[in-house]
Amino acid sequence: MMESLPEHLLVRILASLPMSDLVLVCRLVCSQWKNLIDGGALWLLKCQQEGLAASDAKEEGSENWQTLYFLNKRKRNLLKNTSGEEGLEHWVDVQDGGDGWKTEDLPGDFGKEFPSDEVHKYFVSSFDWCSKAQVIDLRAEGYWEELMDTVQPKIVVKDWYAARCDAGCLYNLKVQLLSESEEVLAEFASETIAVPQDNEGEWTEITHTFADYGPGVRFVKFEHGGQDTVFWKGWYGARVTHSSVTVEP
Repeated sequence: MMESLPEHLLVRILASLPMSDLVLVCRLVCSQWKNLIDGGALWLLKCQQEGLAASDAKEEGSENWQTLYFLNKRKRNLLKNTSGEEGLEHWVDVQDGGDGWKTEDLPGDFGKEFPSDEVHKYFVSSFDWCSKAQVIDLRAEGYWEELMDTVQPKIVVKDWYAARCDAGCLYNLKVQLLSESEEVLAEFASETIAVPQDNEGEWTEITHTFADYGPGVRFVKFEHGGQDTVFWKGWYGARVTHSSVTVEP
């Protein structure tokens, strides 16, 4: 019978189960299981089994092992359609200056291949300012209020931009952490970056990490944009792709 098992063996058995089963099912079985699942030993063991913690890590350490495990397992890009495979689907507040946004296949005319083979397309802006945004609902993505308010996990933002070799461009990025009422609690805004004409066409990554941003964050608004500086009709402006927002330990 399970109730006759030594506690350390019961922890090992429970640690073999998926996170969702532990939290949503096993935790409700009895007070003993609830206490074990709410404790640190089980989650430390799961972290060690999956290479998220050193084999000699201690339960009484300062790490919250359950939170560490959860954040690692949930880590993913919260932005959708980041390379234009679905056109402008999922993007909002779209500003279509000039001839508007367009998607093209890499490397594109007078362009360079992207550093990752997994990326095949990009968005390209026109001769007047183009911008687009996404708003991420953190609760809908599984990041509950207490986690965001007390743990305040890092929120890592990345974007990639490039210009055509034969046309200069402008590019910028703005990311805001918003409260329930959409008050701006923290913000990162790049300068407007100018890439000169006759450049190398190389892709450049821009990144920012939000940490210690205080309680109340419920949404992340990601917005970027660009245009060309030669004012040629068509799509000679900033190219953007592989944007990402991740919540990390």
